[in-house]
This record gives sequence, C-alpha cells and structure tokens, in this order.
Amino acid sequence: MSSPEPRAPEPLDRADSRFRADDTLAGALRGFLDRVRAGDLGMLPVLVGLVLISVVFSILNPVFLAPNNLVNLLFDCATTGVIALGIVCVLMLGEIDLSVGSMSGLASAIIGVVWINLGLPLPLAILAALLTGALVGLIYALFYIRLGMPSFVATLSGLLALLGLQLYLLGATGSINLPFASSLVRFGQILIMPDWLSFGLALVPGILIVTFGLRTSRARAAKGLSPLPVRLMWAKALGLTAALVLAVWYLSLGRGIPWMFALFVLLAVVLDYGLRRTQWGRSMFAVGGNREAARRAGIKVNQIYISAFVLCSTLAAAGGILAASRLGSSSQQAGTGDVNLNAIAAAVIGGTSLFGGRGSAWSAVLGIIVIQAISNGLTLLNLSSSLRYMITGAVLAIAVIVDSLARRSRVSHGRG
Repeated sequence: MSSPEPRAPEPLDRADSRFRADDTLAGALRGFLDRVRAGDLGMLPVLVGLVLISVVFSILNPVFLAPNNLVNLLFDCATTGVIALGIVCVLMLGEIDLSVGSMSGLASAIIGVVWINLGLPLPLAILAALLTGALVGLIYALFYIRLGMPSFVATLSGLLALLGLQLYLLGATGSINLPFASSLVRFGQILIMPDWLSFGLALVPGILIVTFGLRTSRARAAKGLSPLPVRLMWAKALGLTAALVLAVWYLSLGRGIPWMFALFVLLAVVLDYGLRRTQWGRSMFAVGGNREAARRAGIKVNQIYISAFVLCSTLAAAGGILAASRLGSSSQQAGTGDVNLNAIAAAVIGGTSLFGGRGSAWSAVLGIIVIQAISNGLTLLNLSSSLRYMITGAVLAIAVIVDSLARRSRVSHGRG
C-alpha cells in the first residue's frame, strides 16, 4: 500500500487568510470596522470633521466653497502648516515645543534684517534663518539630554527669549517692509502652479500606489508569502486619483494651486517618507512608544531626540520665512497670537498622539486645513475672533478626548 503524496507546506504567512478575505470591498470594509473598534481611528475623525465644517459653512455662506476662496485658504495653510510638520516630530516622542511661534517670528525678523537692512542676498538671509532654527533646536535637545530639563520648561523659556531677540532685531520701528516685486513676496502672495503641472502631479500618488504595491506583491510572492490584495490596491489608487484630479479641476476654476501650498505638501511627502520608510522613522516610533525598550534594542535614543528638536525648530523657521513672504514684511506681530496654538492643534487634530509613538506628516496637513477652514468660515460670517478661539479650542479638546479614548481602546483590545 503506497503512502500518500506529501502535501506541499503552506506559506508561513499569518496574514495569508486576512489578505484573501480582504481582497474584496466587503472584506476591506470589515477589516476597517475591526480596526476602528480596536481604537485605530487613523484620520477618520478629522476627515469627518472637515466634511461637516464644509457643509455647515457652505450653507451659511456659499462663498466658502468658491474656488478663489479655497485658493486663499491654501495660501494661509502653508505658513502654519510647515510649523505643524515639526510639531509632529516632537509629539511623536511624547515631547512638546512651545516656542515654534516665537521661532517663526525670529526667522521672519532675520529675513528683514539680513536681506533689507544689511543688504545681503536673499538666499543668505534664508540660510541664516534656517541655521538659527537648527541651532535653537539643538540647544533644546541638549537641555533635555544633558540636564534633564523637561521640554515644556526649556521651550517655554525659549519662547520668551526668542520673542525678546525678535523685538531687539526689529528695533524701534518694529517692522521691515519687503519689496513687493521680489521673488519671495510674489511666492507668498501671487505665484500659482500651471494647470498642466497641477493635473500631472495629481496623477503621481495613484501611480506610486500601484508601482510600489505591485513591487511589494512580487517580493512577497518570491518569498512564499501571500500577495497583497491587488483589486483593493487598484481601487485605492483610482479613488485617490479621481479625488485629486477633481480637486485640481475645481481649484483651476479660480486662480489654481499656489506654489506655496505645493511646497508645504512636498515637505509633508518628504517627512512622511522619512517616518514610514527609513530606519530613522522606525526609530522615532520606537522611542515614542517606549524609550527604554528602544534603548535596549540598540537605538541611539539621544540622537533621535536631537533630530526631532532640530527638525521641529528648523521647520518653525521655515514657516516664519513663508509668513514673511505672505505678509510682505517682517514685524513684531509675526509669530505671535495664535500661531503656537494653531501649529500644535493642527498636529493633534490631524491624529498625532500627545502620548507619543503615533503620528503622521499628513496629520499636520489635514489638521491645518481644518483650522484654517474654521478661521476662514468665521471670517466670512463676520464673526469675532473670540468665537474663533473658542471653537478652535473646542475642536482641539474633542481631538484630545478622541485620542485618549482610542488609546484606551487599543490598550484594552491588546490585553483582550
């Protein structure tokens, strides 16, 4: 009696059944609902909030969704949004930088003093502002690493010191006007991307999703693992492409997409790649999740803290440069008011956790769009700034509550 043929071994892939089940829209929906119940909300709350804000303000004032008004909103998003990208980095480590507003104001002052008062070339002034930001971030990191000074205290001290330095540089006049015809001011006020380039860039994300998805699927198959769900990959790519093309088309009915906003998105793409695709990014998540475990795993924790604080302060300086270009001047008001609030709120509202270990560059993008949409809508309704502060504070409180509840749900789900 012959023995039965030995069965081929199954691929050693625990996610095999999940991939097969999720290769349908119904399976993907079930997986999404399971993640939500487990507390992994992702960017769902901010997307729902953005839709509600758009519907409410468009009903109260149809001008809100007018193409040119949305173009102005994108201009305003870029300045504080760049600062929020840096805030994402420090929040992922469970730290904070309260001086980003003052740092942006100081960078704005440096642009005016070095470029206009001293007569040096604009690129040199921009470099001086960015290097100042990097130096300030390095000082914060050294205070934290060497002296054990909490980032809250160090950056609060920096807020006052940087504000004082800004006032000192601007002097008695308190303001330095920048040439309206200069490339910097034109970049912040009137320069718009050509429509052909905007539509071309709208196709890029979908192409990248398919390209990297197929490459990953082939690599998994070569290792005997289950391939990624191809139909869902194509659906995601086509859906995102359709949404981006529609957005570009609608904005092109007005002035189009500002170059300043394109720069903001480019910085978000670079940061997103760094966080998700590099060893540095994986180390950021690990240190934010559990510093001691990361240290025992061989991660150079101190270097991660230095990189986060330096990057945060440098991006704050970049935001100050963009603010100077947007306003056409370097003034004592730059970086004051609600800049700090909006930058930190944008990162948190977008989904970056205050407890560390979780965040995304795109959270800053979505978060600042929500905040600027609220500000823009209330301005169109001719409501006072006091109401804007209260509403923004309420939205921030809701975002923190959602983050806390989601974190508690993930912990309990993990124990279960």
